[in-house]
Amino acid sequence: LEAANGVMHDLVIAIILVALIMLLFLHSIRTAIIVMVSVPMSIIATLTFMYLMGFSLNLMTLLALSLVVGILVDDAIVVIENIYRHMEMGKNKAQAAYDGIREIGVTVISITLVIIAVFLPIALTGGMVGDLLLQFSVTVAISTAMSLLVAFTVIPLLASRFAKLEHIKETSLIGKVVYGFENIVSNFEKGMSNALRWSFGHKLVVLLGAMILFFSSFALVGLGYIGSEFVASGDRGEFIMEIEMPKKSTLENTNFTVRTIENFLSEYPEITKLNTTVGQSSSMTAGGSEPFKAEIVVSLVDKDHRTMSTDVFSRKAKIGVEENIPGAKIKTIPVSIMGTADDAPIQVIVKGDELDSLMAYAEKIMAQLATVEGVSGIETSVDDGSPEVKVDIDREKMAELGLSLELVGATMQTAFSGSQDTKFRDGENEYDINIQLDQFDRKNADDLSNLTFINNRGEAVRLLQFSSIEESSGPSKLERLDKSNTVTVKAQVIGRPVGTVGEEVNVMMSQMEFPNGLSYQMGGQLEQQGEAFGSLFFALFGSLILVYLIMVALYDNYAYPFVVMFSLPLAVIGALLALALSNSALSIFSLLGMIMLIGLVAKNAILVVDFTNQLKEAGLGVKEALLKATQVRIRPILMTTLAMAIGMLPIALASGAGAEWKNGLAWVLIGGLTSSMFLTLIVVPVIYYLMDRVLTKFGLEKKPEIVLVDTPKEELNTEIEETIKNNGHVEGPTVVLSH
Repeated sequence: LEAANGVMHDLVIAIILVALIMLLFLHSIRTAIIVMVSVPMSIIATLTFMYLMGFSLNLMTLLALSLVVGILVDDAIVVIENIYRHMEMGKNKAQAAYDGIREIGVTVISITLVIIAVFLPIALTGGMVGDLLLQFSVTVAISTAMSLLVAFTVIPLLASRFAKLEHIKETSLIGKVVYGFENIVSNFEKGMSNALRWSFGHKLVVLLGAMILFFSSFALVGLGYIGSEFVASGDRGEFIMEIEMPKKSTLENTNFTVRTIENFLSEYPEITKLNTTVGQSSSMTAGGSEPFKAEIVVSLVDKDHRTMSTDVFSRKAKIGVEENIPGAKIKTIPVSIMGTADDAPIQVIVKGDELDSLMAYAEKIMAQLATVEGVSGIETSVDDGSPEVKVDIDREKMAELGLSLELVGATMQTAFSGSQDTKFRDGENEYDINIQLDQFDRKNADDLSNLTFINNRGEAVRLLQFSSIEESSGPSKLERLDKSNTVTVKAQVIGRPVGTVGEEVNVMMSQMEFPNGLSYQMGGQLEQQGEAFGSLFFALFGSLILVYLIMVALYDNYAYPFVVMFSLPLAVIGALLALALSNSALSIFSLLGMIMLIGLVAKNAILVVDFTNQLKEAGLGVKEALLKATQVRIRPILMTTLAMAIGMLPIALASGAGAEWKNGLAWVLIGGLTSSMFLTLIVVPVIYYLMDRVLTKFGLEKKPEIVLVDTPKEELNTEIEETIKNNGHVEGPTVVLSH
């Protein structure tokens, strides 16, 4: 509940920040309000669909709604910015709304369809990842579709009625802020335009630079600057301390030691609450009871009020208890955001036929694991054998002494386990009477050897007379996997990502020599991580194919969608760099962010490519069309990118309960959007230009209809420029040329 409240808090802050960005860009409170109307309308419509589909407000759906705030205003920004541009041409607001939506309609549809297409493979992914991310992906897809509907209906309607070219006074405080921000945006537009002009003259340098940045970002993973894990466990501020006494310890002795440990832990100012259970532990089977075991659930103050994480503090507390209270085996397990304790993220399952061989080799693996940095709490799933007394009966002596096996067995069971054959009746109530030897007479093997039996002749016979008695130990439990005996070597991880440690463990295990009959496999989070990453990479490639096919259908062209697809690697550069700088690891949520970037980043390239195609149809050359398209579209690209990036900042900077598992997702999106915004406006036009040259050279470019008129060239160029300036594009594939 605390984590869900934190996500809701992030959602509210994101809406406020996006509203401020709209005000800074549009210079109009009225226009900013028109844009922000799309957020509540889209969210309310999404909640309706969630109700119909049986979804609940949980961590995943709330995270989806908070992340999608910047996306919800995306379509509205592109539409209102184009309407606003037409109003600045001198058109009335109704005509500007009509022309603006008609001009930008196909582009907005393509942007939205690309984003929705990205989430379809995630929703269709099976297994644990599909179950986890289904509601997230469906919620994002529905809310994005609703934002398209709002952008095509409500936004033009409101703009045609209430839009107005407002000009804030430069002398006012708000005016100084707004116009100061406007100067920054204008300088950015000029700088990017100049950089693009330079890039056309240095195309090879630009492409080589982009390739170097792309491969260098992957080097961050290979060099260990970015780790990997299944899901960030988060700092919940709770851990479980499991205590194991010697097997012969009674419940009273265990309780005495645990009380001493409680008093020791209470001296730490970071600890707020201790919840103790003696005789059981959370790792035991339900209903089981072991008097030599106990556990303490330790609750800490909020992480803002302590200097170390829960993992590090639990390690410190474990060492302190072991040094000051001898005789107890201590193990600490952090509690995840879901409220459960992860028994062991690192697990090596050794399989074979002979249990003794398995135990011997498990000891070797434990010794090797101890050399890996970050590994702690190493143990095996099969504990030391439970103490037992083995009685080997000589049947011939037993028969000579006049005893039967049934009599001996029944007598021993009554003596040590008790017999409840006798009842005590008190009125209508009836109680069992348990008859067994006094505890003083059944403490050790000597007591058992002196156990007396009455034979068929009425004589007293001691157990020692017809049996040999010795103390030994038996296996605590037996495990099998695929009909083979198994022993699992378990370990906790402290201070490093689980996936990074797991890779080192995998390398270590591959270098060990296993005797015939023994084999191993990885379990725990490493097994889950492998399955999850495989499913998400499958969804990633599925999203790429869907996005390409959608753009092919929209452009009726197989070449230009490749230009848009080149923007996707540019997002990886910023995404991986942001993970490294924020000290986040690759997890299923950061990979989910990579998949989301496919749709969000393709939007910028679509805006440039689509308008370039319109300008080419209006008669401009390819280079001039690219320069003009970039100059015109740089503002909506900047607006939408900043809206999405700043809308995700509250999630990236969140520090409450469960913040760690969503921080990486937000940083991936922010880094990817930022790098894409800068590089797409440079690299994509260069690739478009090269692609256009190739298509023209081989005659694959569609040629528009050519109409020859007798007009001087200078006048024609002026006419084309005026047409583009006033209308944005010319209807029909007509190019006007002079003789």
